[in-house]
Amino acid sequence: MPTPDKTVITVKAIINAPLEKVWKLWTDPTHITKWNNASDDWHTPKAENDLRTGGKFLSRMEAKDGSMGFDFIGVYSLVDPLKRISYTMEDGRKADITFLENGGITAISESFEAEDMNSIELQEAGWQSILNNFKKYAEG
Repeated sequence: MPTPDKTVITVKAIINAPLEKVWKLWTDPTHITKWNNASDDWHTPKAENDLRTGGKFLSRMEAKDGSMGFDFIGVYSLVDPLKRISYTMEDGRKADITFLENGGITAISESFEAEDMNSIELQEAGWQSILNNFKKYAEG
């Protein structure tokens, strides 16, 4: 997955839920709009997901006060149902997500190439916050 000379950041979470449920909540746009934010002052009012190799996804992420927003867009390079998702973001960076179940508990590991505008620490904290928000949603 990594491109030479790119910094790769990995965030992880252990979800107290079976893999099938975790996969559905992670990939269904109806659910994505409910958990895909790093902080309570942001939200994802729109999500689209063509979950197949070669398919595209879009998550519209916005500050709730309307002050800023952006489209998070990518194309899937691999979709291995209930196991792994790899994609390339609109700016060319790559990401890889693995799902592993053990006894009704699912581990998610998400690795992505860092961008150059924000610090590694800020990017890691943001992506980890989104993953933590997903954990809270999936376990709720």
